[in-house]
Amino acid sequence: MTAMSEPLRVLTVRQPWAWAIIHGQKDVENRVRNIAGSYRGPVAIHAALTGANFDWRHPDLWPFDKRHITGHIIGVVDLWNVHHASDCLTDAEILPGTFVAEGPCSPWAEEDNVYHIMLRNPQVLTTPVPYRGALGLRRMAPHFEALVWEQVRDE
Repeated sequence: MTAMSEPLRVLTVRQPWAWAIIHGQKDVENRVRNIAGSYRGPVAIHAALTGANFDWRHPDLWPFDKRHITGHIIGVVDLWNVHHASDCLTDAEILPGTFVAEGPCSPWAEEDNVYHIMLRNPQVLTTPVPYRGALGLRRMAPHFEALVWEQVRDE
């Protein structure tokens, strides 16, 4: 992951989902609209001040604990693809011996009428960066971007 010439994007995600994304468990962010558009590249994950409601599908991430810092950028991931839930394949739909580039949808992908923002290569910030959240996938101010990139090692 390297810094790009265009501003780093930032996405606000509620805890404990932000933690799960950055620590490599959650590889899909579900949204009601395609907030990424045609953008593909690095995204800073901002942990919202407000936590999510309990999700019975992933009880291992509850209750909140000291890992679930809020109001800060906690890491960076690569946004590499977006598709609608209706375009998902299940294991049963993939014929044996057939090559499918993306494979079946992630266990984190919701089946409802949502878009799956697909994420990979999470990198944790050793020192979270205080930041004010907002809706959507947005450009980050250069000052904050520099603070984030200082902590993300080139691979």
